[in-house]
Amino acid sequence: KTQMASSSYFLVIALLALASWQTMASDPSPLQDFCVAENSSHVLVNGFVCKDPKDVKAEDFFLAAKLDMPRDTNTNKVGSNVTLINVMRLPGLNTLGISLARIDYAPLGENPPHAHPRATEILTVLEGTLYAGFVTSNPDNKFLSKVLNKGDVFVFPEGLIHFQFNPNPYKPAVAIAALSSQNPGAITIANAVFGSKPAISDDVLAKAFQVEKNTVDWLQAQFWADNHN
Repeated sequence: KTQMASSSYFLVIALLALASWQTMASDPSPLQDFCVAENSSHVLVNGFVCKDPKDVKAEDFFLAAKLDMPRDTNTNKVGSNVTLINVMRLPGLNTLGISLARIDYAPLGENPPHAHPRATEILTVLEGTLYAGFVTSNPDNKFLSKVLNKGDVFVFPEGLIHFQFNPNPYKPAVAIAALSSQNPGAITIANAVFGSKPAISDDVLAKAFQVEKNTVDWLQAQFWADNHN
């Protein structure tokens, strides 16, 4: 009986630890109505220090983002422009676990393969057509994709590599994305691998991609522009 009780005790502890880990894996939840980010604070926490509630104003929850206005998609080679509204731009988002982005696509433009390490994304097409998809994790690496038309919605699970491409050579496209983090982060695969600073050894990348080192050197010499603003 003592052994059984001990086993049950450790099982309960393990389950509680698992539940605690799952809770901590998402953005910190508010324990009050809001926790407006105090961006001037130098205290380092997982998120931002709260502004004193008596100093909070309506402007802390407002941003004249002009998301109805088209963005310039000619500033980079991929032909897209991501306007992200996160906690750094809207302090009232702090601890609320949500952010928003407008994405503009030039004809044949794309939001290249990338991942959000801290957020699931739900995207809806406002104008045009998009070819969108994501790849599941190892070992299957299953590719799931769909052609999206105006009004369609598609979900990209947290942390998985995904993309959107405008297949129309004549018309632009526009989408709005909501993300389940106040600061979802973005890892653009090509930029991270071939545009890292300092550069990853070409020996490493040549082995990983099974190509010649001169191919890797050529890729690392390209200008890997960011499509976020």
